[in-house]
Parts: sequence; C-alpha cells; structure tokens
Amino acid sequence: MRTIHRHSLKHSEKLKEQLLSWSQQFDDVVWLDSNRHSDKYSSYDAILAVDAFTSLKTDYYDAFERLQEYQALTKDWIFGYLTYDLKNTTEDLKSQNFDGLEFPDLYFFQPKKLFLIKDNELEIQYLKMVDDELEEDISVISSIVIPKQSEASHKENPIKIKLRIHKDEYFEKVNKMLNHIQRGDIYEANFCQEFYAEDNEINPLQTFKKLNDISKPPYATFLKVNDNYLLSASPERYIKKEGNTVISQPIKGTAKRSENKVEDAQLAKNLSNDEKERSENIMIVDLVRNDLSHTAKKGSVKVEELCKVYSFLQVHQMISTISSRVAEEVKPVEILKTTFPMGSMTGAPKISAMKIIEDIEETKRGLYSGSVGYFTPRGNFDFNVIIRSILYNASKQYISYSVGSAITAKSDPLKEYEECLIKAKAMREVLEN
Repeated sequence: MRTIHRHSLKHSEKLKEQLLSWSQQFDDVVWLDSNRHSDKYSSYDAILAVDAFTSLKTDYYDAFERLQEYQALTKDWIFGYLTYDLKNTTEDLKSQNFDGLEFPDLYFFQPKKLFLIKDNELEIQYLKMVDDELEEDISVISSIVIPKQSEASHKENPIKIKLRIHKDEYFEKVNKMLNHIQRGDIYEANFCQEFYAEDNEINPLQTFKKLNDISKPPYATFLKVNDNYLLSASPERYIKKEGNTVISQPIKGTAKRSENKVEDAQLAKNLSNDEKERSENIMIVDLVRNDLSHTAKKGSVKVEELCKVYSFLQVHQMISTISSRVAEEVKPVEILKTTFPMGSMTGAPKISAMKIIEDIEETKRGLYSGSVGYFTPRGNFDFNVIIRSILYNASKQYISYSVGSAITAKSDPLKEYEECLIKAKAMREVLEN
C-alpha cells in the first residue's frame, strides 16, 4: 500500500521548518508537533500528512458511523478533525449560536504523502501511486531556505480584536451559570467566549510559527483544509489508543508563570494545593472514568495520575491521566463516540452542562474545543483538544479564537474572567503584534 523510506537526521528542527514550509502548496495539510515534549505516552516528535487521496466531509448527522465506515474501509493512515458540534449526533442537542467560521462538522483524509519524525529518524510513507515523486520531494524539501524570523515578519495590517461577550455581560452569564449550579442542574460547566476579527487577512504559516514559538506546547497543530485553517498551541491530549490501552488526559486548573524562579515555584505549588482547582479536576476525572467505562473491560479503568501540575511556557496546568483496557472487538471510532466531546470542555453531568452551555454562550464552538488527530492502519489513534488556537476562514476573512474556564460553586466571576485573559494572551499577542 505504501512505500516506506527511513533516514537518520542531523538537524530535525531545521527539517521540521522545511517540511512545514513545503506543505503549504497542498489543499490538505495536518502538521502535529510535540515541540520536544515527550512523556511515556508519546509516539512521534512530529508528523506531517499532506495531499488527500480520499476524504470524508460531513455534517454531524450520523458522523461517527460514517467515520467508522471510512476508517474500516481505508485501513490506512487517516488525519482530520472532530468539531464540538458532533455532540448533536450522540445526544439530542442543537448548535444554534452564531458561526462566523463555517467549517464542516467533520473532516478526515487519507494522505498520499506522510512524514513521521521520532528520535532523529525520519520515516517517509508514500502511497504507491506517488512514490516516484519521493526522491524529488526530498531534494526540494532539503533545499528550502527558511528566512530568519526578523526577515519573515513583514508588517501585516494591525488586527482589531472584538469581543463577542463584553465584561459586564460575562459576569451576568457566569452568575446565570452559578444559579444552575445552586439549583443542582450541574456541578461544573466550561463557559467559553469568542474574540474575533472581520475583514482581515493573516499569513497562516507565519501566524502559526509565532504562536508556537510563544507557547511551545506538546500538541501544536497546523491544519489546512482548502481555505480553512487551524493554528493551534494546544497543551492538552484528549485521548489516545495504543493496542488495547486507552488513555485520556484532561486539563483542569491553570495558573500564570513568573520569571522569578522562587515565585514561579510558589505559583505551581499554590495551584497544586488549590481546593477549587483540584475539585474541578477531580469532577472531570470522574466524568472521564465514566465515559471510558462504556468501552472498557470490566474493572480496567484506572487513574494513573491525579491533579499533577505540569509547567508550560505560558502557564502551569493541572493534568490527570486516566487509562482503560478495551477488548479486541471494540471498534476504534466507538471509543471516540462514547467519550466525545471531552469532559474538560463540557462539564458534569455532561448532557445538562452541554445544554446550559448552548443556552449561555454566544458562539457556535465548531472546531474550538473539538479535536484534531489521526488513526493508524492498525486502528490506533491519538487526538488533542483544540484550545489556545486561532481559527481562520481565508475566503470569509474571518479570524477567531475562544477561551473558557470551568465554573463551579466556588467560582468568582472576576477571577474566571482573569483566567480567560491569561489563556487569551498568546493569541492576542500574535494577532495584534
């Protein structure tokens, strides 16, 4: 099915830049970069998939069934995304809020050309129909000269970011959410707001590079589907399957970083001991355990790490890791269907939270708080959570980024607002220079 070549690498960082630059000629691109973060669950340092041979594009109706059929039929690598609004196919829910981006609800493609980087080794996999282009592609890629950042950053028009929800309205909405919690409708819900710009153009590749340089996250993603772009600095994994093992790693709990080492260590420690943040995280851990149990072997759902604080360039984050074992006959897409949307972006109980979110938020989430990832030919998969991301529809000239925080009984509306601003900082910096 695929011709495979392996090369050892001297300069993997340089090659990554060259690959990403070379990929811009194609209509279908998925670039995934771990930015040298590696943990015991890592499979690759970076992956590039380009040029669709086959693809699946659909709205939410029966989306998981169609994806299951497509994945089983291709039995090959497929890359793509799930938008948050696929909730409407698994539950009796709707998405009626404003949508400035208009991305399709689900999109996957089978790439003709695939590059996998791991530990200074490059593995290239080309479908047989294009393997005669391999030598020439390698030659072109290795000859690409990457301009220095200063040369690359030509002045773009300053972008005026607007707020979909203004501060006073935000407070009103959080209080509405708190009323639902006091009434016992929910324990926790993730409430998001959109920042946007209309009639503006950006250079997607330069914008992604700037965003990635600021944050260097473990699940960075550049996705291009025709005129639709995702430029993501996500720190969060949604779910991964390797053999019979499934792991999910929700993030709940955020603190800012400090340049002063002592103060920074104290901020991380405070986050670790923060009762509100821990209770947020533990509620989502319970939700994820419940989600995983739908496909897990009896008694196999385990919490591997609870409320562990990890430090990234912009923020400290509290992350938990939950694992399960699945039987051979469980179809890979079934695991996604029974856990999506991820708990960290919804709330508990999940369905009530999603209904209340739809009622209180102003924007259709679309790909924000959805997921990008891939399936391997053997039915393994790895998907991230789309947060800390800029979304861009080039033909509509519409730019959008959203941020959210978890509202619980102990939430203070002002602190939640400030948490949103911390999370929005990198995207704002990149867009407003």
